[in-house]
Amino acid sequence: MFFTYFIICFIVSSLTISGIILVRRVFQKQLSPKGQYNLWFLLLFALILPFIPVQLLPFEYSYSALDVNQSNGTSPSNMITEDIQHSNWIQDYSISVNRYNLEYLNIITACIWIAGLLTMTVLAVKAWLEVKKIKRTTYPLENKGVQFLFEQCKEQLNISGNLVVGESPYVKSPMTFGIFRNYVVLPGNFDEWLSMDEIKYIFLHELNHYKSKDIATNYLIVIFQIIYWFNPLVWIAFRKMRLDREIACDYAVLSSLDENCHREYGITIINFIAKVSRQKNFILANQFHGSKKQIKSRIERIASYKKESKILKLKSKAIFTILGVLVASQIPLISAMANDNNHYDFKDEKALYMDLSEHFTGYDGSFVLYDIQTDQYQIYNKNKSTLRVSPNSTYKIYSALFGLESKIISNENSTIKWNGTQYPFDSWNSEQNLTTAMKNSVTWYFQELDKRTKAGIIHSYLKRINYGNLDMSGGINEFWLESSLKISPVEQVQLLKDLYTNQLGFKEKNIQTVKEAIKLEEKNEKILYGKTGTGTVNDKEINGWFIGYVENGENTYFFATNIQNEENASGERAAEMTLSILKDKGIY
Repeated sequence: MFFTYFIICFIVSSLTISGIILVRRVFQKQLSPKGQYNLWFLLLFALILPFIPVQLLPFEYSYSALDVNQSNGTSPSNMITEDIQHSNWIQDYSISVNRYNLEYLNIITACIWIAGLLTMTVLAVKAWLEVKKIKRTTYPLENKGVQFLFEQCKEQLNISGNLVVGESPYVKSPMTFGIFRNYVVLPGNFDEWLSMDEIKYIFLHELNHYKSKDIATNYLIVIFQIIYWFNPLVWIAFRKMRLDREIACDYAVLSSLDENCHREYGITIINFIAKVSRQKNFILANQFHGSKKQIKSRIERIASYKKESKILKLKSKAIFTILGVLVASQIPLISAMANDNNHYDFKDEKALYMDLSEHFTGYDGSFVLYDIQTDQYQIYNKNKSTLRVSPNSTYKIYSALFGLESKIISNENSTIKWNGTQYPFDSWNSEQNLTTAMKNSVTWYFQELDKRTKAGIIHSYLKRINYGNLDMSGGINEFWLESSLKISPVEQVQLLKDLYTNQLGFKEKNIQTVKEAIKLEEKNEKILYGKTGTGTVNDKEINGWFIGYVENGENTYFFATNIQNEENASGERAAEMTLSILKDKGIY
């Protein structure tokens, strides 16, 4: 979902910026100017995180690749036989839950973001064209003394790269720019009103920008401002980052000068500002000039300059490392939020993947079959078989088990009185016991059972049996009805197998009571157990389940079918598909 990624980007960027600003304020005296500037690179790292594929992140919820062995063909086995159509136990009742259609929210959010992205891109292209114009209007230095001074400054800073130095009538402030070919450009006729010492200080400043790779950082900042244009904190952060970069550059210049030149360097900046009107900001260039507020901050830091001690450098590194760990700790959050599909990590080398697409015409879904005798899975649609979706009424199997274990109901007495609320199904409008409630899928019965069992106890049971994503945040009444709780077809089959063999650690009599409650029919010495489930949202059936098992002589087969559709994916339809598949395989 686009909206989810939008929220992830906002949360990650905002948390990181807030953390950096807080650390800078609290540990200001323990951070060197370079250390303060370096903290902002953690923001650049954090801004990249939401765009790293989930599979490449640590702590991700891994999932299998899409099964490519699928087709859209039809076959006679897709026809539902007469006995399947009229099975009297296929009565799947569900009530609609109202949910907001977030697809519109996705579309609106995406449109707004793209509009902002395009606007920012246009401004960035305009800035790039302005830089191109400066390049075209730049001509080589004619003053041989200034050329020699530039080479001396390069040598002083151990810079061997090939830089173009020149002057342009289009600029009012010295600047450095360029990715593949780097330029140091001075205002036209600068040597007429700047002394050689002042020119030297300017060269040292611009060359330190080049040495620190600040030109490349400029481009990264612009890219992230385009992407994160919607977050005002990002704009504030990058403004502070640019100021910290200038201060760090000033300190680098001061560290390369004799102490008696420090005052002259500061005066050079002040004199330059006094002589030249402010150049408009070129976002793709490092400029010697700046706003009055920025210049004031720089002069104050220059006036209080002290050579960085080893202890201060160590403190800066320690703070950077600690904050880096905190920024990296957001990775599990990003991974969990980004993984909208919420797949179950299923690793079974014995699984066989088959093509049953003829049974699923018009539906997106999966079928999972487990043969307990051969200990082998047969799966249609590898990807969807691990996709967690709402269990809907299939959860009622475990709601009954939890109620029995908690002694809310018993095998002898499982009746719950009807509260008089009128429901659209006549079979719901009377008192129910476990047998009738399971047969008619009476939702209010299991909602009342859950309330009496209590949310905390239910959650502990869900953890005990490892039921899907264990998420009950949707509320005690609706967490299993197209809400927060989700489970995949593979997990449904695994749980049914554990229920059947009582690997869950529940009382045997309670397991048997649940088995009897989900017994559907017996024919030809084969017994079918199961439960349907339908997810109805805004009066549209979007999610259909049929899960269960077949006792077939000496063997038992466990199955789970899930289908999705925009408006007619019901548990009844899932049951019809399942019976057709089981018949084709000679299982039932």
